[in-house]
Amino acid sequence: MEVIIMDTYEEISAAAARVIADLVHNKPDAVLGLATGSTPLGLYKELIRMHKKEGLNFSKVTTFNLDEYVGLTPDHPQSYHYFMNENLFKHINVQPQNTHVPSGTTDDFFSFCEWYEDKIEEFGGIDIQVLGIGGDGHIAFNEPGSSLASRTRVKTLAKQTIDDNARFFSRAEDVPVYAITMGVGTILEAEICLLVANGKGKADAVAAAIEGPVSAACTASALQLHPQAMYFIDEAAASKLKMRDYYKWIQEKKPDAPNC
Repeated sequence: MEVIIMDTYEEISAAAARVIADLVHNKPDAVLGLATGSTPLGLYKELIRMHKKEGLNFSKVTTFNLDEYVGLTPDHPQSYHYFMNENLFKHINVQPQNTHVPSGTTDDFFSFCEWYEDKIEEFGGIDIQVLGIGGDGHIAFNEPGSSLASRTRVKTLAKQTIDDNARFFSRAEDVPVYAITMGVGTILEAEICLLVANGKGKADAVAAAIEGPVSAACTASALQLHPQAMYFIDEAAASKLKMRDYYKWIQEKKPDAPNC
C-alpha cells in the first residue's frame, strides 16, 4: 500500500491523473475502472486537460464504472450514466461502445450482474480502478457489512449513504434505496487500486481503512490486502493517520530507493 499525502485537493487530483495518463501512454488499450461522486471530479478535469492540451488519447481505452442507482434511467440528471457523460466521456475521445456503466433499469439484475463480471473478464480485467471512500469507509456501494469477497450485485444502501447523497437530489426521499455495484472481490482483482480522498470529513474513514483492522465494517480496509493499492489524500484527510509522518518520509525518500 502506498500512501501519497499532498497539501491540496488539486495536487492529489493531478498526481492521480498522472498515474492513469502514464498507463494510457504505455498501454493505449488500457481498461479503466471509474468512480462517480464529487471526489474524482478533479482527477477527471485533469484527464480532460491532458487530452485537450497534451494529446492524451483515449480512443482505444475501455471503461467500467463501479455502480449505478437502481431505478434511474441513463438520462436522469442524478444517474451515474449522466454523471460520466457530463464530467468525462463527452470531453475526451473515448468510444461510446467502449464505456460501460451498470444498468439501473434492467429487467433481470441477477443476469446483468453476471454479464458485467463476464464483460470485465472478457477485456482482460481492470488495469486501474479509481475509488472514492464514504464517510463510513465504504468503497463503491459496498456498505458496512458487505462481504470482502462480494461480486457485482444489487445492494441496499445504508441510511448514512442516503443522507450523504441527499444533497444531489431535490428531496431526500428521492434518493434511491438500492444500487447495483461491483463487489469488494471484484474491485480487488484490478491490477492497481487508486483511491482519492480529501477533506477533514474523510479523515476517520481514511484512518480506519489504512491503519485499522481489515473488516467488513470498513470495506475500504480490504485494500490493505491488495498488492498495488495507492491512496492519494490531502493533508486534511490524512490528519488522523498515526503513521502520517512515516508515509511522508517514504515519499521524500522514494526517488533514491533501490530498484527492486
